[in-house]
Formats: sequence, C-alpha cells, structure tokens
Amino acid sequence: MSQTVTDTDLQERCIDTIRFLAVDAVQKANSGHPGLPMGCAAMAYTLWTRHLRFDPADPAWPDRDRFVLSGGHGSMLLYGLLHLTGFDVSLDDLKAFRQLDGITPGHPERDLAHGVETTTGPLGQGLSTAVGMAIAEAYLGAWFNRPGYDVVDHFTYVIASDGDLMEGVASEAASLAGHLGLGKLIVLYDDNHISIEGSTELAFTEDRVARFGAYDWHVQRVDDGNDVEALSAAIESARRETGRPSFIAARTHIGYGSPNKQDSADAHGAPLGPDEVKLTKEHLGWPLEPEFFVPDDVRECMLRARDRGAAAHGEWSERLAAWKAAQPELGGQWDRVWGRLLPAGWDDDLPSFAPDDGPVATRSASGKAINAIATHVPELIGGSADLAPSNNTLIKDSGSFSRDDRSGRNLHFGVREHAMSAACNGMALHGAVRPYAGTFFVFTDYMRPGLRLGGLMEAPVVYVLTHDSIGLGEDGPTHQPVEHLAMMRATPDFTVIRPADANETVLAWKMAMRHEHGPVGLVLTRQKLPVVDRTRFAPAAGIEYGGYVLADWAWDPACGSPAGSPGEAGAVPDVDEPPQLVLIATGSEVQHALGAYGRLIDDGVRARVVNLPSWEVFAAQERGYRDGVLPPEVHARLAVEAGASFGWERWVGLDGDIIALDRFGASAPAGQLFERFGFTADTVYERATALLGRSSG
Repeated sequence: MSQTVTDTDLQERCIDTIRFLAVDAVQKANSGHPGLPMGCAAMAYTLWTRHLRFDPADPAWPDRDRFVLSGGHGSMLLYGLLHLTGFDVSLDDLKAFRQLDGITPGHPERDLAHGVETTTGPLGQGLSTAVGMAIAEAYLGAWFNRPGYDVVDHFTYVIASDGDLMEGVASEAASLAGHLGLGKLIVLYDDNHISIEGSTELAFTEDRVARFGAYDWHVQRVDDGNDVEALSAAIESARRETGRPSFIAARTHIGYGSPNKQDSADAHGAPLGPDEVKLTKEHLGWPLEPEFFVPDDVRECMLRARDRGAAAHGEWSERLAAWKAAQPELGGQWDRVWGRLLPAGWDDDLPSFAPDDGPVATRSASGKAINAIATHVPELIGGSADLAPSNNTLIKDSGSFSRDDRSGRNLHFGVREHAMSAACNGMALHGAVRPYAGTFFVFTDYMRPGLRLGGLMEAPVVYVLTHDSIGLGEDGPTHQPVEHLAMMRATPDFTVIRPADANETVLAWKMAMRHEHGPVGLVLTRQKLPVVDRTRFAPAAGIEYGGYVLADWAWDPACGSPAGSPGEAGAVPDVDEPPQLVLIATGSEVQHALGAYGRLIDDGVRARVVNLPSWEVFAAQERGYRDGVLPPEVHARLAVEAGASFGWERWVGLDGDIIALDRFGASAPAGQLFERFGFTADTVYERATALLGRSSG
C-alpha cells in the first residue's frame, strides 16, 4: 500500500499545500487554529499518502481504515486532506470554513459522506472514540474472518495533541486499549510542547512515551516531525506490531514556518494575521497569490492516494464476493449487520411478567431482555464499568472480549465510565455492531461528554442506567441521582426511557433496538417494583408512544362509569367529559400514582393516571394524541418523580403541582427514604386532593 514520492521538492510542496490551505482558510474566516495543521502537515501527508486506506467514491466502505483527528481544533488539517485526496470537499467548501451551513465547521462533525468519521474537539474524546472503533474491528474480524478470507482487516489511526493526552478520558481509554492489546490502533502524537497558556512545561511534565509504555503500548519516538521517511518507518513498525496498540511521539513545531509565531502559543487559536501570513509564505517559498493555491502537480500527486484506495477497495470487493460464495450464511449476516437490519424473530423470546409472580426490579427485567435479544442478535455487544452484576448487563455463555478472545461479547470497561461512553460511540460509528453500556445512573456525571457527543453524532448506543433514585438506599446521597434525569432530558437527540415495571422494561429494550438516531438511556431501578396488572390498566405497549393513559375514570367501574376494560395501547378514552385531575408519573413512582388513583376514584373523582416514561418520544407524537393524553383544558395536573422538578412545568403547566426531589437524598433503607421524601400513595392522594381544592376554588 505504500506510495513513495522520490521528488523531494514535490513532496515538500504537497506538505506546504496542506499547511497553507489551513492558513488561508483560518485567515479568511478570521477564526480558527492554524498552528496544529502547520505543525502536523508532514505527519498527515505521510499517513494519508503512504498508509491510510480509503476510497472517496465510497466513504462508507466497511474495510476502510478509520482516521480520527482527536485534536479537533486543527480541523483545517482534515478538511485540506479531504479536498486534496478526492473527497467531496471543494475549494469553495474550504473557503467557507466556519461559516453557516458549510461542511467545514470549526471542529470536525461526523459526516461520513464527506469523509469525517467522528465529531471531535472536546479533547481526549477522539482518541477514546478510536478505541471503540478498534474494538469493533477486532470483534467483527473474529466473527467474520476465515482462513484465506480476511474481510475485516483495517487500522484505526489517530492524530492526538498535548491537550488530548492531558484529559483524563484519554488516560482511561489508553489504559483499556493497552489491556486489550488493540494492535490495529495507532496514535500519532503531535508533541509540539505548546498549549494555549504557553509551554507545556507549565502543567505537563511527565514522560508521555514512558506513560504509554506502562499502558502496554508499543512506543516510538520520531525526533523530527517533518522527516517523512522517519515517520513512515515508524508507522510501518506500528503496523507490524499487532499485539499492542502503538504510540508514536513525533516532535513537531506548532505554527511551523511562521517567522514570529512558530513554537509560540500565539499560533494555537488565532489567525496569523495578514502580515504574518505574508512572511510565512515568503519564508517557505510559497506564492503570495492566489489564496488557496493548489499546484497542479500537487493535486495529481495527492490524488494517487485516492487511486490506491480504489484499487484496494476493488481487491477487497473481489475477496468479499469469494468469501460470500464460500460462506453464504455468514455472507447473509454480513449484509444484514452492515445494513443495520435486525434478524427475523429477534424479539421472539423476550420475557413477560405476571403480577402474581411478584415484584421485579427493572434492572433485573433488563438483564433478561438483554439475554433474550443476544440469542438472536450476535452484533449486540457491551458491558459495564465494573458493575455488571449490579447492572445485570452480562450476556450469559458469551465469554469476555479480551486480547486472547476477540469473539467475547462481554466488555469489561473497568471503572472507566468516561472512556466507556466514548468507546461505545466509536463502536456505533464503526458500524455493524450494536453497543450497550451499563453503570449506576449517578455515574453519568463521569460520562457526560460522551453522552453529549453521542447525541450530537446520533450514535445509536444503549445505556443501561440502574439504581436510578433514592431507591438506591443505604449507599446514600453520593450515589443517589437527583438532577440526572433533567440533564439527560435536556440533551438534544438523547432519548430517555424510565419504565414503570418489568414488562415496560422489556418493551423499552425493543424501542432501543429499533432506535437509529441517537443514544437511548434506559433508567432502571435497584428495588423491586410491582408488575402492573394490565387486565385493569392499559397495555404496556403504550410505552412505545412515550406517554399514555394508564388508568382512567372512563373505563373504571368503581367510578360509576360503564363497566369495561382498558383500550388498546396508546388509546385515549373517548368520552364527552374530560378528567378532573391528571396524575403523571414515571418509573418507580407510577405505583404510587396508581395507589392514589384508586382512592380518588373511590371519592368519585374523575381521575386519570398518565405514565410518561419518555418525554422525547411523547413530544414527537402528533398534537392530537398528546392533547388526548393530557387534555389542555385540564389544569389540575400533579407530577410525581423521584428526581429534580426541573422541566416538569412543561407537562403540568402553571397551575399544576410537582412531587419531586429538589435536594440531595440520605443514607437509609429505600422504603424509609420514599416515606421521608413524600413518594407514597398517601402523599400523592393528599397533594392531589389539595390541588383539586385549589382548582375548584
């Protein structure tokens, strides 16, 4: 795959073209980071023209190498490379750098059609996402490859900055990658000794190479980051070392070629300025005009990488066809998983639960659902941050993914929640696998950047988030989530589902498996919950609407209405009179709403219980359905949820009331805590009665 340009002058012009496309774009935008592209241009040129395997005609080619610019502030390095190597990124796109509706935003955003594999910018996330990509490659290789037919055989490359390595998430991810021996992960470190505040000596004096060696990485140093031959040799050595991930520390110079700003923090995050641009071009022998200049021989040279990739893609396609002919069953699975299709009958063995069987913790029901799905869906792979027995996330009889067994489906992330969320994003972005991750709900605090980027990239990851409230009990307020539901609901393109019982939990997993655009958080209980009697209350399938009428006076004989049974899932009672009062609850508090509902019905109140497990899904329903569930004319609404009240005003209105937890919890048995903080049927009944009194008054 190596391409060697013997004309050193042409090689230098290629590298300088990469530099000055970045310089001109940042200057034109009057915003951006020129220093990294100028310093890393030789490194990037070497990787992209000699080693990286890609095909702009098919950016989603499954066996392409993945490239991650973890130092996403240097985004113009990536955009310039994409333009020069034949991707659908034009000079006009480069000139529109950081402008509205352009495809060259300030930091790279996942855009596979234009060659951008992942969103980066929050430092450390790119490197950590790449770890997930490498995990996916290894798992799929174990699944699909057969002797003589390596249909999954690609590398994941990263360019990482000092800032990436300073972030804790990179330490977590690098430790995990070394433990797993992810030999097809290669990180090129832009060791330029400069951060925004000045020299890295101000805050970052450890031996980074020794650190990665301690993580059990294959480590190398390249003393001159502009030495193409030395860089290429280091990459070749890294490619041969398949038992460990590789770390190549290349000594670079931020703002290379700028007479006054090279090796200075001034080159990091601001345009060079017209005068310095002129001086830099003169210093490196580059034409002052035109801007965005690409010499013809440079364009021809850089496009050879495209042609090389197309040839490799063609060879792979022939190999894939022969493999499919020899392995037709595997070939069918290949087409299915890369097409994001679920197999026929994938949900046939999902469990169901009867009220007479007793209460069930929703975390336990989730574990049963995972194992039922895993039997039919081999691409389901995941694990927990050292909490699998508590999260119920173990796939039975499937082994552990390790350096010795790439076929294991149980991932042991260790106590590394931050890296876990980023790695799961990478697995989802890689394609053909369906990752899930588990932890206690409170520890989403450690996962927040990955969760947010997952929403931004619409990465389909399922999060199993257990111990969801003060129901955690004796471990106390350090482990009892309060504000976390509000945080997750406020995150765009992140779907939260908090089921009320075991049967809803199973259906929540069905929803999550079908969800393609963004992460899904299943928020589950530690404590056991009663299984709702669906002969009296609405079917659990109503959860698929995000919110539904669970109980209503119109179908409850105890209220004097005609005897009957609940309607179909998601049905709205068809009556002339609306309810007088609507109780709204989620998760473990639904039982208390139902308890209060029974007493209100006995009092002759036209009461309704609405289960609202997913605000996002409910909000996406048609207005007519939402108004049928929560009639606009009914102002007596009482919400009940063991979390912060923030956001509930949207559903209860100005005249409603909220039983919530706007303080930290306490250490005590769960039952005592629910009693102390008012999450009981008695409290709901009392607050509902008071609310009705205010409404009638």
